[in-house]
Amino acid sequence: MPEPGESPLAEKLGADPRGTGARLSDLTSSLRREGELLISAAERAGLDSQVPTCPGWRVRDLVHHTGGTHLWAAAHLTEQRREPLGPDETAALTSPRPDDDLLLVWYRAAHQRVVEAIEEASPQISCWTFLPAPSPLVFWARRQAHETEIHRADAEAASGSITTVPAVAALDGIEEMLFGFAARPRQIAVDEPRRLCLATRDAQAAWMVEIGPAGVSASRASSSECDCRVLDTASNLFLLVWNRRPGDGPEVSGDREVIELWRQSIRVRWS
Repeated sequence: MPEPGESPLAEKLGADPRGTGARLSDLTSSLRREGELLISAAERAGLDSQVPTCPGWRVRDLVHHTGGTHLWAAAHLTEQRREPLGPDETAALTSPRPDDDLLLVWYRAAHQRVVEAIEEASPQISCWTFLPAPSPLVFWARRQAHETEIHRADAEAASGSITTVPAVAALDGIEEMLFGFAARPRQIAVDEPRRLCLATRDAQAAWMVEIGPAGVSASRASSSECDCRVLDTASNLFLLVWNRRPGDGPEVSGDREVIELWRQSIRVRWS
């Protein structure tokens, strides 16, 4: 995890006058909704089903992982941690692993715990975070909402079609990726910068993403100078930038290898 600290990117996450940044109440509502959808999807698929969007995982692994992130987030909020939990503390949150017949009950309790931690926290709470955000409370609400949205989509992918992510949540999730995770320093195997332009069909939002040897930079802008352009719903773009949707549909124009470059370069890994 990166060290906490202030960043100019905090102004880009959740502070857009056009409304792409979700409010705390929106994020909490999304977290509640997505947790219930994840449980329903896991019940439909069965815990032993493979998760095509997370190679090597079965649904039980997905549920256990997501419940663990809920408990991890709740601990930082309720304890007002100034430093991240250590490896042993983190492992203790999810050990021993519940048996299959108790796993969804355990997940529901973990989900409720983080929802309550967010709802009961002071807006002025000070605690550790690892991405820019307007406040620590907004950070944890955003991170847990989008974590649950993505893993709900993973659970649904194990058994059928993926439910649409509401536009407000999807737009905020796109920005968390572009201005948060993707903006971390990294080396990318490309000689010359490539430009990926994203635009929504169902909201007035667009981004220009430059992928270069030294990393990724993004801005809220539409541009004609793109190597690849994607015009789609906010929900589909959210799934695309989180590598849960292939970039091979009719909404893509230009060099589709740019999307493959994104997929190979931007991967969020959790223990």
